Amino acid sequence: MADKPIMAKATAVWLVDNTTLTFKQVADFCGLHELEVQGIADGDVAVGVKGFDPIANNQLTQEEIDKGEANATHRLKLKFNAAAVGEEKRRGPRYTPLSKRQDRPAAILWLVKFHPELADAQISKLVGTTKPTIQAIRERTHWNINNIEPIDPVALGLCRQTELDLIVQKAAAKKAREGEVMTDDERRKLVSTEQSLEGGTETRMPSSISGLETFTLSDTGEELEEENDRDVSDADSFFNLPDGPRDDDSED
Repeated sequence: MADKPIMAKATAVWLVDNTTLTFKQVADFCGLHELEVQGIADGDVAVGVKGFDPIANNQLTQEEIDKGEANATHRLKLKFNAAAVGEEKRRGPRYTPLSKRQDRPAAILWLVKFHPELADAQISKLVGTTKPTIQAIRERTHWNINNIEPIDPVALGLCRQTELDLIVQKAAAKKAREGEVMTDDERRKLVSTEQSLEGGTETRMPSSISGLETFTLSDTGEELEEENDRDVSDADSFFNLPDGPRDDDSED
């Protein structure tokens, strides 16, 4: 149930005009500042606003007003309305303009690919989609999966960069609490755009040549010294040429 009445300022106008409640009582009940209520009474605030009857609209009882008028320290209590229970918590998915709805699969694929740590509920809230659609793209069973290219949802205008950074940071905090060990690639994905740009570059070796870290194309010093000490006065011995017919033999 909401803590304040609907149309608070119009309700304040009605209470000022129709009751002898103090400015503080009206201000506390309507969620306004006491000076603002005084301004309503003086005609400086809410000029032209029509009063909204809280009794007729099931927000306040006459008995509660009577208690307040009899005791200046009494705080008015909003009338319980069973129909309003949980209303402030009822939140649907983010509204996406019709012109951008065709871009949502591309954004979902980008999030699934580059931020697999995000839950379906987080993605749904971020880009305004449904869990079945996210699941279909995760499992590559979406009807148009072969034609979808991953595109950053920020670039598509489906969310703000700050919203994306916040949801990624929450995922990082959750992983840290669970004590999971993250790879270097996961750690890069779990930082904000600003942090990733500030970070220094790191030399990485392609996985295709993993295990060849100690390989070198240059000879060692001992090998070079051995080559320099070799006697090269006899060219034939240096090149280790096979024995063959001599020129004088060929002349005979």
